[in-house]
Amino acid sequence: MRCSFLQQVLVTFYNFGHSEINRLYNDGGVIMQSDRLRVSVTRQLPKVIEKRMEELFDVELRINDTPMTKNELIEVVKRVDILVPCIADSIDAALLGQAGPQLKLIANFGAGFDNIDVRTALQRGILVSNTPGVVADDTADMTVALMLAVTRRIPQGLSVMQSGEWTGWSPTAFLGGRIGGRRLGILGMGRIGRAVAQRAKAFGMQIHYHNRKRLRSEIEQSVSATYWESLDQMVANMDIVSINCPHTPSTFHLMNARRLQLMKSNAVLINTSRSEVVDENALTRMLQKGKLAGAGLDVYEQGKELNPKLRKMDNVVLLPHMGSATHEGRIEMGEKVIINIKTFADGHRPPDQIVPAML
Repeated sequence: MRCSFLQQVLVTFYNFGHSEINRLYNDGGVIMQSDRLRVSVTRQLPKVIEKRMEELFDVELRINDTPMTKNELIEVVKRVDILVPCIADSIDAALLGQAGPQLKLIANFGAGFDNIDVRTALQRGILVSNTPGVVADDTADMTVALMLAVTRRIPQGLSVMQSGEWTGWSPTAFLGGRIGGRRLGILGMGRIGRAVAQRAKAFGMQIHYHNRKRLRSEIEQSVSATYWESLDQMVANMDIVSINCPHTPSTFHLMNARRLQLMKSNAVLINTSRSEVVDENALTRMLQKGKLAGAGLDVYEQGKELNPKLRKMDNVVLLPHMGSATHEGRIEMGEKVIINIKTFADGHRPPDQIVPAML
């Protein structure tokens, strides 16, 4: 018996939820799903996202939450249509050279994409997408948290309480500094940088920024931001410098030894963006010599291989790359991955496709 139009609509919404991310066709009156794409996910994702992927695709999920080895990645790219890596996976030219002709999309689970050799992928006819715009608020929250942690000596207070060594209140114990009234210099005024500025303004900070292009006047006015064309001049006058720009060839070690030495000795550096933007060894030397008041770091040049000297400094707050780690953010990232894949499957360019102009 042929289905009525209303029955077809109900079946569509029951099986797939959101019509904009599904391709359906009518075969003799029966709603059917088109051939399912072979998708491989390199790390565990939120359960709701994994379940949705299982409904939509022929998906291989990661059973344990350990990174894939290089050999595992090679084996996967030889046979799947779509790879869903995370920012910790290195998708380089050597790996892409092993990919089979069926691999047509790398849907990165992450806003950054410097873990992928995008140029090589595009040369091989493989599209690349990411998940921008969903972690700006989460990362900005963590940026401000690090500012407070460093300037108000929160880790020292936690340590004393957890060790049971606190002897009681004292007028001169654990003295830190206010952030209200301090000059904040934001390096990179994209989505995250602007979100940091909004929060910092609420704390009464003075907002300054350096960016490739000056923002429109109405955006500057919304956060009372002052633009500095010279990065050197900005960092030399700031109390806190927040790194919020992406890693590109032009931003590698943008905060090098020379620029770090321009900062005031009572200044603090915060990095919740990309580790490659800061010369970590130079920063460590500056902190050791007392030429900087402190640092709050969420990213590191050698990944999880943290400089052991940084661990020993009580004026440095270290986090395990958790700036965007919220339940809400991870689910929204997963939803973007699904939409990118389904849009591609429907014969269109993924909405978050990486294009050469972005490199």
